Amino acid sequence: MRLKHLLVSSFRNIEMIRVEPGNRFNLFYGFNGQGKTNLLEAIYLLGNPRSFRNSRLPEFIRHGQTQAVVCGEVESCGTVSQIRLSLEQAGRRVDIDQKGIKRASDLHGKLNAVVFSPDDTSMVKSGPESRRRYLDRAVYTGDVGYLHCWHDYHRIIKQRNHLLKSPDKTGLDVWTEKLAVAGAEVIERRQRYVALLDTQLQLHYATISGGGETAGINYQPEGIQATDRGSIRDELLQLFHRHGKSDERYGTTTAGPHRDDLTFILDNRHLKAFGSQGQQKSFVLALKMAEMENLQTIFSEPPLLLLDDMSSELDAQRNSNLMDYLTSRDIQVFITTTKPAPALLGTAAHCSVFRVENGNLTSEGNETYE
Repeated sequence: MRLKHLLVSSFRNIEMIRVEPGNRFNLFYGFNGQGKTNLLEAIYLLGNPRSFRNSRLPEFIRHGQTQAVVCGEVESCGTVSQIRLSLEQAGRRVDIDQKGIKRASDLHGKLNAVVFSPDDTSMVKSGPESRRRYLDRAVYTGDVGYLHCWHDYHRIIKQRNHLLKSPDKTGLDVWTEKLAVAGAEVIERRQRYVALLDTQLQLHYATISGGGETAGINYQPEGIQATDRGSIRDELLQLFHRHGKSDERYGTTTAGPHRDDLTFILDNRHLKAFGSQGQQKSFVLALKMAEMENLQTIFSEPPLLLLDDMSSELDAQRNSNLMDYLTSRDIQVFITTTKPAPALLGTAAHCSVFRVENGNLTSEGNETYE
């Protein structure tokens, strides 16, 4: 998969940028606050319904403008497609080859991208919500059906919570049954994805860190031991019934997949409590590499890799290990950093270098670092 051409107009601090990325490494450098991450965000939005920065729609539109536009020419499996994203205060529109799509799922797989940013590393130390958000986004990239069941679950929980707050609890049992059915599908799909991720995680952690430690990821929903959907449903019903009194007391559903968490493990200990900063960064980046392997298996080609603020994310040795790995793979990579240091790229050859300043982009040609 390759992004062949990109146009960004009135997006955040970017007035107008046109760029033809290189097929392998693309380096965007400049001081902080100039628009480097905005470029990665624009690329990511071409293939995803939500930003990796969890931004609201009005934030995308340049001050004083009424619309932001992102257009991309994407080559996938020998076919070239045009994706156009229009963002307005009232909503967004996506056109693929000049035809508007009706559902977010219609965009699925058109441009696959995995992003690694400083915010991803912070999820190790933060609360469960950030890890759930990461998990849900990662599952959806490879499983288009997950978006539907996730929305279904949250639609039902909204109705159940409404009844919990109401003096009249008529129909609560019915909505609890529906929530167990929808929740079982969410959990089953999450379990399946995490199992796939876990098999790749250790390999990629060893590649980045240099080996010597055992990495793992665990998803264990509260009160759930089963792995088949029917049994998960039964266990969820039992869980909801156990929490019934507290649910009514607080007027909300206090247990279920919307409260679950991921556990990151390194050498049989919790990464959150015992991992160093370098270990945490390596772990999260290994997760991203595992995501890429999963997407390549599903779509028969690797996704784009977006590496944000690499000058601060990895030490020299881990960065060298990462770049050696990426150089050996046929992956289109987009990197942002504060300066175009050759040491950042190691032995990466055929790198297209761009300077970003005040939302403007200047091509500085191609470089080969040996």
